[in-house]
Amino acid sequence: MGQLSQFFQYTAFANLTIGNLLMILIGVFFIYLAIVREYEPMVLVPIGFGMLIGNIAFHPGLQIGVFESGSAFNFLYLGVLKGIYPSLIFLGIGAMTDFSALISNPKLILIGIATQLGIFSAYLFAIQLGFTPSEAGAIGIIGGSDGPTAMFLSSKLAPDLIGAIVVSAYAYMALIPILQPTIMKFLTTSKERVIRMKPLRMVSQREKILFPIAGLLLTCLLVPAALPLLGMLFFGNLLKESTVTKRLAETAKGPIIDIVTILIGLTVGASTQASTFLTVKTLDIFVLGAVSVVIATIGGVLFVKIMNIFLKEGNKVNPLIGNAGVAAIPGSARISQVVGLKYDKTNHLLMHAVGPNAAGIIGSAIAAGILLSFLY
Repeated sequence: MGQLSQFFQYTAFANLTIGNLLMILIGVFFIYLAIVREYEPMVLVPIGFGMLIGNIAFHPGLQIGVFESGSAFNFLYLGVLKGIYPSLIFLGIGAMTDFSALISNPKLILIGIATQLGIFSAYLFAIQLGFTPSEAGAIGIIGGSDGPTAMFLSSKLAPDLIGAIVVSAYAYMALIPILQPTIMKFLTTSKERVIRMKPLRMVSQREKILFPIAGLLLTCLLVPAALPLLGMLFFGNLLKESTVTKRLAETAKGPIIDIVTILIGLTVGASTQASTFLTVKTLDIFVLGAVSVVIATIGGVLFVKIMNIFLKEGNKVNPLIGNAGVAAIPGSARISQVVGLKYDKTNHLLMHAVGPNAAGIIGSAIAAGILLSFLY
């Protein structure tokens, strides 16, 4: 009986809390959204299942938990804490991204800059709610809807909040199809929604090769703190565009990014243990995340409307691509296309929206570098 009693003390049933049960339900909900609703399944399935793993209660000292030194999950979690996984994700993104739209129409870069309003607005709101400047900076980056950037910055500025921040960032990446269309419709007129943009010019191979080199030098000489992200982004893009490193580019955008995505989702999900995740701070982070994404979308759409005041007829930009400055690649660009087709079935905005979408990735990484520079 004594041995049975001891065995029971080591089961999850003896250590389970209401909080663990709640987090398991949240994990199941994430998996439901991913599989049934098809909201970012590549991310939400690993995160949701990681939540299940992280909330299987166990007797302390067994070296199996993500926060227990020496455990397998703890070693895998170091990739999150040390910023290794975000850099590898950016390598894969660079190898997948075509910057032709941005090169062809450079003014679209300004849209990506305008959407960073969400990041700095959330930073100010977080300060008002009592977060420290470092915590507020890490929370603000959720406005970019860029999970790897949020992970990178929070690992430096607020490692205690990394689970809540990263889960929030990825959750809003998945939910932008719900959040953005209503804002886009509310802020635009029926005439603006059917603006036809000029076809993009053909971009030469030389321009595509020079862009990642010039992009790296221009951005990282200005904001060196963003080097781990932008360095890998532009390197991955050079692998793609050089045409002589096709196999490396395929590896970067295929096996590497898939493996790292699995590890990120599983370990970040496992870090959401009820004892550390279910706090008032977490609730505040999720609210601020929603506010930042909404403000970022508003900033992008309104900026296009203001920009059109100074553009001649025929050169105007459809404000429905303003939302694409939010760096949820390629989700926000697809939303521009879907919403645009509702009002004109022959007006395809996707290729134009890819420009601000790519600019948003660069812009959110630069914003992270700026915040890291004066808050670290």
